[in-house]
Amino acid sequence: MSALLLLLLLNHIDIAKVSGVIHPPTAEYTLKAIQQAEEDGAECLIIELDTPGGLDVSMREITKAILNAKVPIIVYVYPSGARCASAGVFILLSSNIAAMAPGTNIGAAHPVAMGGKKMDETMNAKVENDAVAYIKSIAKKRGKNEKWAEDAVRKSVSVTTEEALELGVIDIIAENLEELLEKLDSLEVEIDGKTQVLNTKDESTKEIKWSFKEKFFSKIANPTIAYMLLMIGMWGIILEFSHPGGFVPGIVGGISLILAFYSFQILPVNYAGVGLIILGFILFILEVLTPTYGPLAIGGVTSLSLGSLMLIQVEAPFLQISKVSIFFAVALTGSFFVFVLAMAFRTMRKKPITGKRGLIGKIGIVKERIEPNLEGRVFITGEWWKAISDETIEVGEKINVIEVNELVLRVKKK
Repeated sequence: MSALLLLLLLNHIDIAKVSGVIHPPTAEYTLKAIQQAEEDGAECLIIELDTPGGLDVSMREITKAILNAKVPIIVYVYPSGARCASAGVFILLSSNIAAMAPGTNIGAAHPVAMGGKKMDETMNAKVENDAVAYIKSIAKKRGKNEKWAEDAVRKSVSVTTEEALELGVIDIIAENLEELLEKLDSLEVEIDGKTQVLNTKDESTKEIKWSFKEKFFSKIANPTIAYMLLMIGMWGIILEFSHPGGFVPGIVGGISLILAFYSFQILPVNYAGVGLIILGFILFILEVLTPTYGPLAIGGVTSLSLGSLMLIQVEAPFLQISKVSIFFAVALTGSFFVFVLAMAFRTMRKKPITGKRGLIGKIGIVKERIEPNLEGRVFITGEWWKAISDETIEVGEKINVIEVNELVLRVKKK
């Protein structure tokens, strides 16, 4: 019985699901899936892929792992509506068997400049030729259409599922996983120079889950989320400076900043943009600490706006920050400081209600007769004061304070 159970456990197919941008967390998960499939004796590993592309370094890690895997790797562009673009093309071509679901597409693998830098003609040619050589070597090793692979890089060509099959880019079209397993059954693949026949029909499948860490770091590697973390971090620091001792804003802000800078390490970030954003928030902090009633806050909003637009400048839309998020962050920050400045100006224009200046205009009662240039006593706002006047004011008459000199009030009849 135990032997039969062991046999059932061994005869299975591992499934890995990769969607979204190809970046270090994606590479970490994929490499883990390949290693796990090798260690648990899976018949094969099927990678369900849906990606707009991603980072070259991460893509090369994945393709290298697939090309050297000790277990058959099937890359399946799934579900319908999914795409396999840019870095995804390299990953699919590196698999032992490439498959796509109807209604998907593949192509557009031309490399793009990262970090906001514009490549000159010479550098662009070097990068393009390197990518062409790499994808052609992969296609040749896996028996795929080398000419199409080259065109996918040089001309950014993209084709449908049916066209990909006709051109020899993929091996199988399958509507779903069940159909894919049926079509994979009895196919031959080469692993370490040895031919292996796939036995996939009616085999059980086991999905390799993303760990919490992999999911978390994959989410914060999103450019828009990384940008919002940076904004939250800066706001937390500002609130800590303006209300010291609260600790919570400072702690949240510090954690958010660390996570944001982690994300920036794996994203094509223009650090001039980061510098401008930091400068903007420094100006905001200075405005809080030493109010200038305008110039520092205006400079902060300008610096924040320019830095946000410069932060990630790439042609690939999936690596760009949402313009709505930028507008929201800058508008919220600007609105806050407009409110602060309005309150400051209102306070400046407001008549003092405490101290010596706060007594001017107050109404009181004479308690001791006042004669010209001779002090008397008055009662104002619950207090007794010495008072002088240019006129005689009798006890019980109301007076109006017109001047405060030391502890003596100058008054007149009301």
